[in-house]
Amino acid sequence: MPDWTNDELILAADLVSRNGWTGVRATSPAAIELSALLSKGQLHDGIPLPAGFRSPASIQRKTYDLATADEQYAGKPTRGGKLAGPMIRAFRTDTYGMQTRAAAIRAVLEAGEVLPAIDTGDMGFAVVEGGILEHIARKRERDPAIRARKIAARLKSGGPLSCEACGFHFESVYGHRGHGYIEVHHVLPLHVSGSVKTSLDDLALVCANCHRMCHRGPWITPAEVGALIASGV
Repeated sequence: MPDWTNDELILAADLVSRNGWTGVRATSPAAIELSALLSKGQLHDGIPLPAGFRSPASIQRKTYDLATADEQYAGKPTRGGKLAGPMIRAFRTDTYGMQTRAAAIRAVLEAGEVLPAIDTGDMGFAVVEGGILEHIARKRERDPAIRARKIAARLKSGGPLSCEACGFHFESVYGHRGHGYIEVHHVLPLHVSGSVKTSLDDLALVCANCHRMCHRGPWITPAEVGALIASGV
């Protein structure tokens, strides 16, 4: 049976976090639903999958592996593998953030994306930050020239390469090192829009800080980030 990928573990741990930090039974609707989603093998493209792959019973076993690896679990943990502890700790530390990540992964899978499995190797805790969202970003990445076209359009209009949210201008602060630099952001996140044809109007020029704030937690637009800055909160 293929090893559980990082993304599969996130989805299983999401069930645990929503079930009072305990495992889910194979007969539960949640286990049956996740089994149906994962059994399609979208995260194992090109790998032959055995009969009964990610059955409801396997969902039960994995969720109990995760639940018993929780530092707040008083009993004896099952032999759930070295990634169970780091994964459940990630959910304990940032429950909302990890549940949001799980929801994004579900949306991608439900949209029919098929991606190869990620080799977690010996990455330890770092694997929590990898997975399908990174693959999707690469898969959906537009022609790299679109970033250059967006910047060229701004320069042609006579406007500065300043952040549309806060006004930060890299060259003004960093001199020649910042010349011509700005980050380009999809106003509607790709995991929400899916595969779409991107126009320059769909892109915004932002600094690194505002770009991060757009993506932190529930996504917001550069204009909304700018409004937060203006409000002084």
